Amino acid sequence: MGGVGEPGEGPAPPGAPLPTFRWEQIRQHNLPGDKWLVIERRVYDISRWAQRHPGGSRLISHHGAEDATDAFRAFHQDLNFVRKFLQPLLIGELAPEEPSQDGPQDAQLVEDFRALRQAAEDMELFEAKPAFFALLLGHILAMEVLAWLVVYLFGPGWVPSTLAALVLATSQAQCWCLQHDLGHTSVFRKSQWNHVAQQFVMGQLKGFSAHWWNFRHFQHHAKPNIFHKDPDVTVAPVFLLGESSVEYGKKKRRYLPYHRQHLYFFLIGPPLLTLVNFEVENLAYMLVCMQWTDLLWAASFYSRFFLCYAPFYGLPGALLLFVAVRVLESHWFVWITQMNHIPKEIGHEKHRDWASSQLAATCNVEPSLFIDWFSGHLNFQIEHHLFPTMPRHNYRRVAPLVKALCAKHGLNYEVKPFLTALVDIIGSLKKSGDVWLEAYLHQ
Repeated sequence: MGGVGEPGEGPAPPGAPLPTFRWEQIRQHNLPGDKWLVIERRVYDISRWAQRHPGGSRLISHHGAEDATDAFRAFHQDLNFVRKFLQPLLIGELAPEEPSQDGPQDAQLVEDFRALRQAAEDMELFEAKPAFFALLLGHILAMEVLAWLVVYLFGPGWVPSTLAALVLATSQAQCWCLQHDLGHTSVFRKSQWNHVAQQFVMGQLKGFSAHWWNFRHFQHHAKPNIFHKDPDVTVAPVFLLGESSVEYGKKKRRYLPYHRQHLYFFLIGPPLLTLVNFEVENLAYMLVCMQWTDLLWAASFYSRFFLCYAPFYGLPGALLLFVAVRVLESHWFVWITQMNHIPKEIGHEKHRDWASSQLAATCNVEPSLFIDWFSGHLNFQIEHHLFPTMPRHNYRRVAPLVKALCAKHGLNYEVKPFLTALVDIIGSLKKSGDVWLEAYLHQ
């Protein structure tokens, strides 16, 4: 074992004793262009390599100067394969007297969570059922065909058009769920197969970029409900959530009537997210990041859609149908994805361990066969966040183990009725708006 290393040292020469570092030294390396992180007590300098990280530089940089062991295990299927890429970045290891986690983290909770994950692996809960996902894809494709047949057989009248829009919106909503599974590499054993299948579902069936989605969504999983790290809650100044309400109030910021945000949410939230925000952000990402393959996939979706429906409606009518489908699916997307997060703690980085950070930002919704399907099993948001690569059909089986862990350590395992979870979104927005108004008026 080498002596205590000096900050700024490069990779250790092959065969040489590894220098050791203290957390005090590691914490100094969490700056742009100077990032260290700890995985399994080994210290890695990712300063230059972060730009080549397959999940994006932001994702891995969010764990700068932290113990990223559980995040590392949560995001990757084949750990031995990934460790090969880490080896050239190795610069040392934690000093023997240093704890594995920095800060006031519960070491016993971390140990128990890792034992839980090992138990889930032993139970083969990370093994997918091909028939389950084949059925999901099959019913999505069947709905796409059904929508076209309705218009073909009954004409472009209001009734068949409305029915076709509802069927297409349902298909699009279920596509979100399936591409989400593929993005988390929870369908196929080989990551590459998941990525190719996700490009097909996200591109040909939805018209979006798989890389754009992964860029956003993996950051959300790494640091859920953390400002400037989770894109899903970094929504100011349009909406104020959690701790941002007090900050904006104290600084006398008022770009919108935030004490009414729970009302204007209905106008610019669910109706417009996928139609406006996602469409613009998605296109900008593909062009700026030169994701030409994703752009071609997206073009194939629009070509297919308008070739299928322009003969019945003309180009303006087909465009109107497209807008109607996007607005309908946008409602589904917002309500289903935010019912588990918006009512929870939202704020700045607390540097918690993996299990605590995920549980603080998520809650579950009471399961049923319909809710499981309707939400893409995101009603098991706690299990999904703890184990993002686990196939969703196994959430029910791992849930009792997670509940037991929470009970042992006094963690809140929150489960709500479906309608309560939806209402709580509005309640949380109103609460944040009221907090802003009070700070704004009295500071």
